[in-house]
Amino acid sequence: LVLNNSSPECSLIIKSVLYINISKWFLLKDLFAAGSDTSSSTVEWAMAELLRNPLPMAKACDELQRVIGSTRRIEESDIGRLPYLQAVIKETFRLHPPVPFLLPRQATTTIQILGYTIPKGAKVFINVWAMGRDKDIWPEAEKFMPERFLERATDFKGADFELIPFGAGRRICPGLPLAVRMVHVVLASLLINFKWRLPVKVERDGVNMTEKFGVTLAKAIPLCAMATST
Repeated sequence: LVLNNSSPECSLIIKSVLYINISKWFLLKDLFAAGSDTSSSTVEWAMAELLRNPLPMAKACDELQRVIGSTRRIEESDIGRLPYLQAVIKETFRLHPPVPFLLPRQATTTIQILGYTIPKGAKVFINVWAMGRDKDIWPEAEKFMPERFLERATDFKGADFELIPFGAGRRICPGLPLAVRMVHVVLASLLINFKWRLPVKVERDGVNMTEKFGVTLAKAIPLCAMATST
C-alpha cells in the first residue's frame, strides 16, 4: 500500500531499503547454515565412526574424564587441552568432509598445473572427499585412525592443502569458526555426559555408512544409537 501510493522516487528508495535488508537476511542465513547444517552432519559422522571403533571411543572418553571430569560442563577454552578429541574431529573431516566439493573457482588466466592445461575461464572443482581418501597422501586411507593427527601437525584451516574441508585462502568458508566450535563442544558434551552403544540389530549388522551426496555430505541413513547417563 505504501509503495502504491508513494511517488516514484520514494518507491525506489523503499524498494532499495527492502532489497538491502533482504540481502542481509539471506547472508546471515547462509552464514548460520554453513555453521549449523554442516556441524550436525559432522557430529553424526564422528559418533558413527566412534561407535564402530571402540578403541578410539574409549580414548576420547578417557581424555575427557581426565581433563574435564563429570562435575562441570565443557567450555570452549577446554578444547585446546583435548588433543585426542581434536584428532577425532580432524579424522572425521578427512573421511567425511562437510561438503564433497568446494565451491567452484574460475581461472582468470590460462595456466599449467602438473602437466594439465587449465584454460582461462574454466571452472575448477576441488574434490575434497577424494583428497581425504587418497592413499598417496594418507596411509590406510579408508581406516578411521585419529592417532595419525597426533603424529603430524596437520590442520584444516587452509594452511595444509591435504586437508581443506572448508577451503583455503581469502575464500575460505566464513562459517568455519562457528562450525569448529560447535562440533568440538557438542561432540565432547555427548561423550562426557552419556555412555553410548548401538542397538543389537545395528551392532550385529554394522552401522550403515552410506553417504548421501548433496550440498552437504550427510549420512543416507540416520545414525541410531542408545545413550545412558554417566
